[in-house]
Amino acid sequence: MKPGERFGGVRRIAVLRANALGDYMFSLPALEALRTAYPQAEIVLLGQPWHARFLQGRPGPLDRVVAVPPSQGVYVGRDGQADEDAAELNIFFSRMRGEHFDLAVQLHGGGRYSNPFVLRLGARATVGLRTPDAPPLDRTVPYVYWQHEIMRTLEVVALAGAPAVTLEPRLSVMDSDLAEARQVVPEDGSPLVALHPGAGDPRRRWSPAHFAQVADALSAAGARIVLTGAGDEAHLTGAVRAAMRFPAADTSSRLSIGGLAGLLSRCALVVSNDSGPLHLGGAVGARTVGIYWCGNAINAGAMSRSRHRPVLSWRLNCPVCGVNCMEGRCDHRHSFVDDVTPAQVLQEVAGLLAESGSALRL
Repeated sequence: MKPGERFGGVRRIAVLRANALGDYMFSLPALEALRTAYPQAEIVLLGQPWHARFLQGRPGPLDRVVAVPPSQGVYVGRDGQADEDAAELNIFFSRMRGEHFDLAVQLHGGGRYSNPFVLRLGARATVGLRTPDAPPLDRTVPYVYWQHEIMRTLEVVALAGAPAVTLEPRLSVMDSDLAEARQVVPEDGSPLVALHPGAGDPRRRWSPAHFAQVADALSAAGARIVLTGAGDEAHLTGAVRAAMRFPAADTSSRLSIGGLAGLLSRCALVVSNDSGPLHLGGAVGARTVGIYWCGNAINAGAMSRSRHRPVLSWRLNCPVCGVNCMEGRCDHRHSFVDDVTPAQVLQEVAGLLAESGSALRL
């Protein structure tokens, strides 16, 4: 069979994508493509424990989630260490081979670690990404870093005869998501705007003072500001609120991912660093203004402009040591996006709100 031909007799598909929230959002178009191409197959995500909690009972292209055990280069576990247990992995792979997967899809990086992981599943056919140092699968796409994650995953599933049906991630919001969000942020008739000052990498974080300026401008226009963040980002949301002249609700550590999805789906706008919540907001239908380092925009920028506006920092050199981080690396974690001004973000906010017909006007 040639790459791109659909496999016959596929009853069960395993998809390895055991990483973070934004990564899962980027994989949704590929999962939709698999669902369309193999409508009768059971699609099983091999992911992290949070996937299992978040996706339980949620409508979408997946049928089931299996949480993978800690495994070097695939899932590092809660404490940030791989801490592999060979016996636990042997039990896991024995159970997975008992699933009799017809197709295994590797969407988890270049394959140095993830391709051996996928091969141990014992699937009849395998497709995925591959760097030169990774073991081959039956059909592979070269892993080249500078490629949008959505297009990367779509190129992989196309190897299995699953062409794209959408380029935009779409995620269903459940009644339980909305109920949880209303417990934390009750309805009051005011247009909601969410600001997310966190990001997994400190280099992708805009300063709290800048977020506060945007928040105050939106508050003056009649918006109700909600600050979002994970439990370890309370210092960031607190710094934004301390710098604001207007009040804001701080929801950091008070919502599950489902509750956050419910909250963001109610928002007229989400203003955020390049982060999982930014991409979650887009997937549940919110309009977004994202603050990106130019390199990250290549891999993770919004695919369309009718609802999404990226604002880019073009800084290439580390603000501490001056190393060009497109060509080299350094250990500093100072912001690469603080060159973006609040005026630039507010300009995109104003244009997006005006074109959406929102009652908010800057």
